Amino acid sequence: MMSAVERNRSGADGVSSRFEAVTAFLNEARQIAHDFGVGEAALERMGQRLVALSHRTELFPREHFPAEPGSLSTLYRLAEDVDGRFALFACVSEPGYSTPPCQLTTWAVMTGVYGQAHGVIYRRLEDDPPGVARLQKVREVTAAPDRALTLSSDEVHSLEIVGPEPGLHLHLYGLAIDRLPHCVRFESHNGGRCGPCAASALIRAPAITSAELKAAIGDGEELAILDVRDEGRFAQKHLLFAACAPLSRLELQIDRLVPRRTARIVLTDEGEALVHRAAKKLATFGYRHVCVLRGGVGAWEKAGYELFSGVHVPSKAFGEIVEHELDTPRLAAGAIKTLQDQGADVVVLDSRPFDEYHVMNIPGGIDCPGAELVHRVGEVVRSPDTLVVVNCAGRTRSIIGAQSLINAGLQNRVVALENGTMGWQLAGFALEHGQSRVAPFPGPSACAQARKAADRVAARMGVESISMATLAQFRAEQHSRTLYVFDVRTPDEYAAGHLIGSRSAPGGQLVQATDAYAATLNARLVLVDDDGVRATMTASWLIQLGWPDVYVLTGGLAGDLEIGLEPISILGLGDIRVPLLDPASLKSLIDQNRAFVVDVENSLAFRAQHIPGAWFTTRGRTAIALDRAPAEAVIVVTSQDGVLAKLAAADMAATSERDVRALLGGTRAWLTAGLATESGTERLLVTDDVWYRPSERDADREAYMRGYLTWETNLVEQIARDGDAQFRVVPSAGGKSRATATKT
Repeated sequence: MMSAVERNRSGADGVSSRFEAVTAFLNEARQIAHDFGVGEAALERMGQRLVALSHRTELFPREHFPAEPGSLSTLYRLAEDVDGRFALFACVSEPGYSTPPCQLTTWAVMTGVYGQAHGVIYRRLEDDPPGVARLQKVREVTAAPDRALTLSSDEVHSLEIVGPEPGLHLHLYGLAIDRLPHCVRFESHNGGRCGPCAASALIRAPAITSAELKAAIGDGEELAILDVRDEGRFAQKHLLFAACAPLSRLELQIDRLVPRRTARIVLTDEGEALVHRAAKKLATFGYRHVCVLRGGVGAWEKAGYELFSGVHVPSKAFGEIVEHELDTPRLAAGAIKTLQDQGADVVVLDSRPFDEYHVMNIPGGIDCPGAELVHRVGEVVRSPDTLVVVNCAGRTRSIIGAQSLINAGLQNRVVALENGTMGWQLAGFALEHGQSRVAPFPGPSACAQARKAADRVAARMGVESISMATLAQFRAEQHSRTLYVFDVRTPDEYAAGHLIGSRSAPGGQLVQATDAYAATLNARLVLVDDDGVRATMTASWLIQLGWPDVYVLTGGLAGDLEIGLEPISILGLGDIRVPLLDPASLKSLIDQNRAFVVDVENSLAFRAQHIPGAWFTTRGRTAIALDRAPAEAVIVVTSQDGVLAKLAAADMAATSERDVRALLGGTRAWLTAGLATESGTERLLVTDDVWYRPSERDADREAYMRGYLTWETNLVEQIARDGDAQFRVVPSAGGKSRATATKT
């Protein structure tokens, strides 16, 4: 008898085995259709293959296909082509469930895994009068574990689950059932009135239990756990390794987060309100290995597993583990302020990106984002007696930044500013705002020193370098192994010229928020820069974070380069057809009091600046805005660049009869046209769409700062309780960690 652990591992393995078996079956079905068409003989052959698949009952455990409460029949999508062809479903039905006669208008093959579905096949006679048809019974076939029922596109059929056992049947359709444009349903078995079938109820994705997902997290295979709630709700409680991929923004993010269409994906949300809609979208985009966490995060918690609040938790927890294991030196704000007041030789390096630094910084601080520290420190710090202080807004980037310089062997004393700018503010000290001091690029001498330091780190941390030829091999294997190629230089350097196919991911941010860049655990990561320093330092941390396959590309910028910003693939955007309105036309409608503007970007951006009179909501909650719109108003949807606005406008137009348009170029085009904006929280209908930093709170900022800092330090114990993190903290040269290899 298998133990619970073995059963859960077997269940997790079964998901992948089912995917492989379904993929193989569909390949066979396509080949049969190619060789023989879709006539009777071809359908019989497909039926034989489908029966063989149904015999593998271990691939279809009932717990992966639960019946929807209160429903006699529940439909699950197993696979379909991007165009909806060769669509395989699992239908779970209660005893006694039956369907009226229906003409699918596509061919079909059905068989049973469990239970029996008795089918009656009819021939449709001429309509007389129009809209009324007569049916003539042709044959009867029971779809069961040893028999298949086949249908041509012009045949009519009805089904009834017979016997005491609930049924689980496999249905293969020539076109997905929710895409059939001319499906016809008949009044009775004799025919009678006939008309279009009602739209299919929500088609679900197969489930995976919490215990099985827990086993999958530790199996070492590729896995993407995507939480499809908005970030604000995600931040309240989520799985440790879940990446936030809101359903409302899925088209914008999924190609970057999970580039491989056959990657193993598990979707989560609060219960199961959003995951099945997300799974349908992913199927449309070509993702074929998707299931959902049964019962969502609530079921995960009920099973006794850990849930985490906040965002980018694995990276932030890792920072705390690094400080705990290596005892990274730190000084409180008061001690550093005293040294500054005394005129001591102190350099403060702010490890955040420039946009964060520009908002607020420690007085005298110089911006030098994480991966730039070892690269540029030689141009900023000229004396070995200078105290080097590294700060961020809170703790993580301060700790990782300071430890980077220590790991690189900098002779100076290096400390992290304890609790970053929050600690500085809580100590009662003032910050600077709007500064633009940036650490300069290294000259030849500093660059040589940085390369030597990076080489030492590479040797100690086991950082591997690869050639362009190896990268070409990795790219050739992308159908079976996920590959991320990240340019870890600054965004400006990336835009000036980058390796074709690489993505911009400044090294410090890649370590700080890895889940925002790479959602597929255990994927290959290839890092690119100009001289190896920033890529090596970034790789050293990703390896310690537990990523098993991290490489630095040698000579990645030596050939032909692509110039410009990172190209973003918006899946499904080409299929969107919505009326567009230019800024001048919108201004005219507003002046005539004929426009109702809905902004769907995010609440933080809306608070800072929006079109006068606009209302904010999210794409997934536009109904609450429509309820407020005057009956005769033109609904105009906007977002930062207009892309999300097009998607939201298409949704609104499909679910209402209103005149809905999207603002061409979005709010950015409005600003470019020199038109006025306003700010504030009036007409803000949603505030839990994004996570708010303590500094972004309207009130009680100090309380939120203290709460945030306490949350960060408590992550060490929470990570230990969870047990899934594979952090491997390596001591600095000559140093000693409390645990050189830790599963915390």
